[in-house]
Amino acid sequence: MSTPSKAPPSYARLRAWLRVHPLAFDAGLALAVLVCMVLGSFIDPRGPDGHTFVTRTPEPLSLLLIVIGAGALVFRRRAPMAVLAVTCSVTAVELVFAVPPAPVAMSAVIALYSIAARTDRPTTWRVGLVTMAVLTGFAMGFSEAPWYSQENLGIFAWTGMAAAAGDAVRSRRAFVDAIRERAERAERTREEEAGRRVAEERLRIARDLHDVVAHHIALVNVQAGVAAHVMDKRPDQAKEALAHVREASRSALNELRATVGLLRQSGDPEAPTEPAPGLAVLDELVDTFRNAGLPVEVARTDAPAGLPAAVDLAAYRIIQEALTNVQKHAGEGAKAEVSVVRVGRSVEVTVLDDGAGAGREDAPAPEEGGGHGLIGMRERATALTGSCSAGPRYGGGFRVHAILPVKAAAGENA
Repeated sequence: MSTPSKAPPSYARLRAWLRVHPLAFDAGLALAVLVCMVLGSFIDPRGPDGHTFVTRTPEPLSLLLIVIGAGALVFRRRAPMAVLAVTCSVTAVELVFAVPPAPVAMSAVIALYSIAARTDRPTTWRVGLVTMAVLTGFAMGFSEAPWYSQENLGIFAWTGMAAAAGDAVRSRRAFVDAIRERAERAERTREEEAGRRVAEERLRIARDLHDVVAHHIALVNVQAGVAAHVMDKRPDQAKEALAHVREASRSALNELRATVGLLRQSGDPEAPTEPAPGLAVLDELVDTFRNAGLPVEVARTDAPAGLPAAVDLAAYRIIQEALTNVQKHAGEGAKAEVSVVRVGRSVEVTVLDDGAGAGREDAPAPEEGGGHGLIGMRERATALTGSCSAGPRYGGGFRVHAILPVKAAAGENA
């Protein structure tokens, strides 16, 4: 398959230079039009054998009008209306006083094209119709030939084609500009969407890391405190607490490895393959808190089947974070209750405690450097178009309640 030929470097440089210096291009165009009009003035359209060349000599007035009309084209970009007025004037003078007239109308045709290519369509057709009517009227009124002669009709046709060609060029330029703008806008939209997705993914990973670290470090802290307290008097209980510390540390490392492993490339053989935690392992999660000395009661219906992975993980993380807050802030002798109920097309998760610890910090102000756990729970629920509320209970304690919609549409389980 042949490849399309590219423009020579010299031609590309010339085009770039002319684009930067449009006045030079207009001067060259004016010179070319001048040459064409001078050569055309030597043609006699009424010769014995039709159009004959070098059978007449242009009059000095015709040459002067030709030079004025061509020179005006140099300023066709800066003052298009004025240039059209000048070229139409010299054309009208030529049609009145020269027999047969020289082709000075060529300059008016170029000026009309320039206006049509740079203005709107209504202006193009108004100016074009006036120009066609004036020049054709002068040609038909002052020509020695019949009014329907080819020369007169030619002026009408050339001015009409100039207006139509200029309008077509303007429309094409506007169409290309619109396509370019649409492509640039689409590119900006893709970049913004990519940035938004990156920010959401970073937030999700930060939330998972917070949940994993906060839960297990809280358990390690509690068990280490127990071990230090009973080390001298009850070494067996201290060993049991240290075993729980070891188990919590191992679980934390495994979950951190799984979370960080999500950042690996898709083809990395070391990427984790185990499923994300969910309500299926809720009993194991509750046991870790019970081993740490926090009594937890679980009330739930049969394990919800067919939950989307995102809903399952969100419910698990909300329960994990709520129990971690109870462990950290509820105080001595606090108890917790966990409820997971499927209600219609949603799952309701409730975590209650009766702790009355002084100065509980379940939801400190973000500017104080805390409160990320509650914020993370709300973000998880909101991401699933659900809701999550947390606050003190009447009579003491704390309550976390989340409603997570279950969407059964295909593709929602990803």
